[in-house]
Amino acid sequence: MTEGPPPYEDVRMSDTSSSALPRQVADAYVDALIELDPITGTYLGVPESSRRLPDFSPAGQEASAELLRETLRKLDAAERLPGADSDAERRCGRLLRERLTAELAVHDAEEGLRAVSNLSSPAHSITEVFTLTPTATDEDWAAVVERLRAVPAAYEGYRASLALGLERKLYGGPRATATFVEQLTEWGGEGEAAGFFAEFVAPGPASLRAELDEAAGQATASALALRDWMRDVYAPGIEGAPDPVGRERYARWSRLYNGTDLDLDEAYAYGWSEYHRLLAEMRTEAEKVLPGSGPWEALAHLDVHGKHIEGVDEVRAWLQGLMDEAIEALDGTHFDLAERVRKVESRIAPPGGAAAPYYTSPSEDFSRPGRTWLPTMGETRFPVYDLVSTWYHEGVPGHHLQLAQWTHVADTLSRYQASVGMVSANAEGWALYAERLMDELGFLPDPERRLGYLDAQMMRACRVIVDIGMHLELEIPADSPFHPGERWTPGLAQEFFGNHSGRPADFVESELTRYLSMPGQAIGYKLGERAWLLGRENARAAHGDAFDLKAWHMAALSQGSLGLDDLVDELSRL
Repeated sequence: MTEGPPPYEDVRMSDTSSSALPRQVADAYVDALIELDPITGTYLGVPESSRRLPDFSPAGQEASAELLRETLRKLDAAERLPGADSDAERRCGRLLRERLTAELAVHDAEEGLRAVSNLSSPAHSITEVFTLTPTATDEDWAAVVERLRAVPAAYEGYRASLALGLERKLYGGPRATATFVEQLTEWGGEGEAAGFFAEFVAPGPASLRAELDEAAGQATASALALRDWMRDVYAPGIEGAPDPVGRERYARWSRLYNGTDLDLDEAYAYGWSEYHRLLAEMRTEAEKVLPGSGPWEALAHLDVHGKHIEGVDEVRAWLQGLMDEAIEALDGTHFDLAERVRKVESRIAPPGGAAAPYYTSPSEDFSRPGRTWLPTMGETRFPVYDLVSTWYHEGVPGHHLQLAQWTHVADTLSRYQASVGMVSANAEGWALYAERLMDELGFLPDPERRLGYLDAQMMRACRVIVDIGMHLELEIPADSPFHPGERWTPGLAQEFFGNHSGRPADFVESELTRYLSMPGQAIGYKLGERAWLLGRENARAAHGDAFDLKAWHMAALSQGSLGLDDLVDELSRL
């Protein structure tokens, strides 16, 4: 069995001198974090990380928390030094303090002892990191063997954390637990299906075939052992526990994902205002698609009669073409893109994950490009209306342009600001702004694509409503067309979401499970978009006729991560 991460004493930031400024402290933190978390190392493209996995046990979690505390102590000293008040140092120090404080609050509340999800958990990180682990050479595959051999210990550390949570009555959600058991079953393989790890090693070299198959078999067995424990011990142990987390836990998670202490009641009201605005626009476009119909009747019509792509390989290639066309149209007109930022790959997501598409950033040296991932959920026919604005969101000009640009300018920021310091609501807000920008620029010229875009926007408005509503058990407003005056429950949330989405039932169910197990994350799309739009409006007002949208875009994308506390202020200054 491969050894776990080195002892914490070996990765202390002892080489960070007492004269280090905030950006140096931030980058020393990244170096130390990679030692504790080789999954982060793989995301950044660090070759040495490919052989290991993190320690997800309670001791491993505490080691990570102590690194947060030590870094904050060093930041205290760094911010008192001459030069720490420059814009570059101030911005980095502010982000580092906010992020590490939010992460430490989550740790101190022992949230890591009940980390069960259908999308974001240590087990999901283990599976996803293999899709990013290099496999170009025999040496790469030898590293894969070692990483596979580390899977059982990583799963066991995660199980130990959940077991301690059970002991302390810190329960994950029953709904997410049931879904996670199903995912572990799929990763382990059912019937004639080989399972995730066996399929992953299938293309490996003949010279390592025995080692790869043996290590994949051990990883598969450990996934199924975790499945059995989750099903037979954990699920009965949390029976009757609530899925909603309540206001106190929700506020803590919301701070982590959004980088601000939100007025949750104001955010809930904003979600409803966007709902009513978008519903009116959707009705207008639906009339153009299918006269006499409502929005979701028109979307159902498009599912059958609209433009579509037939075949998995074909949809991957079509999405690649969509992104390539967007780059050609936008570069030089609304963005100035470096050559290495212009490259992005379309991929099909491995089975067993959540239903939502996603994006993975390029490695720091761009040897692994940015990639978009489409979960097919077993489908082979893909309506175009459901893909176009989604790929403007995930790819270009959405996640890829922002996160690849951060990587491109990392040497002028800090490694931290360009990578692990990412605030979810900043990135998701930009991606939703990118969808709106493409509508503003005329890239959604027909009612079919525009109705799909509005459906995606409506989904994000509904996320704000149901995510805050069901976790805080708020009252549904009197002017709502849906159960006015009642209080939200997960059942009502799923019904509401399904009634206001053109997406299939399995997608809706996956989304609701995601919101229940990642409280506060889903609201960042709309609230982040609002921050980006306000920042642009303020900058335009300040510059008047001299406002240059292309220059603003590039300056905005080159400032690195910021929480919503600071994003509007910084965008308004550009």
